[in-house]
Amino acid sequence: MQLIQRLVFTLLASLLGISAAFAAPTEPKLAVVLNSGEATVSLIDMQTRKVTKTFYVGKEPHHLMMTPDEKTLLVANAVGDDIALLNPLTGEITGRIPKIIDPYQIGYSPNNKWFVAAANRLDRVDVYAANGADFKLAKSIPAAKTPSHIAFTADSKLAFVTLQDSAEVVAIDLDKQVIVWRMRTGPVPAGLWMTPNDQYLLVGITGADYVQVIDWRNQKEIKRIKTGNGAHNFRPMGDKKHVFVTNRVANSISLLNMQTLEKISEITGLPAGPDDMELTPDGKTLWVTLRFSKRVGVIDVPSMKLIDVIPVGRSPHGVFFYPRAKWE
Repeated sequence: MQLIQRLVFTLLASLLGISAAFAAPTEPKLAVVLNSGEATVSLIDMQTRKVTKTFYVGKEPHHLMMTPDEKTLLVANAVGDDIALLNPLTGEITGRIPKIIDPYQIGYSPNNKWFVAAANRLDRVDVYAANGADFKLAKSIPAAKTPSHIAFTADSKLAFVTLQDSAEVVAIDLDKQVIVWRMRTGPVPAGLWMTPNDQYLLVGITGADYVQVIDWRNQKEIKRIKTGNGAHNFRPMGDKKHVFVTNRVANSISLLNMQTLEKISEITGLPAGPDDMELTPDGKTLWVTLRFSKRVGVIDVPSMKLIDVIPVGRSPHGVFFYPRAKWE
């Protein structure tokens, strides 16, 4: 009887150990920053705010995201024509997906059935059937000129892609892999964000100073929210009400209310080139890559003030840590 009890205890301890090993941390400890200008990744200890390691990842890493199971971080190497697989907690490279051609911006559809890559330099959008990190090309869709950022409808029927150099946004039917409509925007459209309940599509107009609000069902502009020169990319606060937008030329970040479609606050005086952002799970600290400054900024959200700047590599673009605030 004692032998059986010891065996049961050992088995339970082993199972608990396994569970603990895979349990998500409550606070992020490591930030991953893509230095697109030098083909490297910088790993930052978030407590000390110091770079602990910089390593080669592939040519022109611009954007990154986790697989749906949140176990693997995908780093899209646009000129390297592949995707590097990283451990999201340690930053260690665990593998590569070859022959993903020109993956500038990437995204999974909400139902995780499709993986979309905007091929920025090749003027096309590639739609892959997805099973986690296993991708099978369904179709390459010509989309001139300079496909940039991606957004989806909640039902996964449509993907929207900005075309920077033709000043358009296109809607792609994911099941049929065809463009179903295209619409003119302001100059150099970049970041995209869908407001709650798929009401409006927000477009960062990098060639001007505003966010364009689009009624996508009717392909009609309904408003322009003035933010700052170089309105570029979005990061929601996770409350389904507010979203940040970087103004890459004005060196500022605006906070928008997605319900009233108004700018309600602003972070100013940042080093040059605020671009991509990530937010801690408590919503109190915003990290932003400063693309023209070779730095990452750390912002205290309650005071809307820059509190630290961390030197990294050339042209830092994507930034990631886990866990983080919800993307909603």
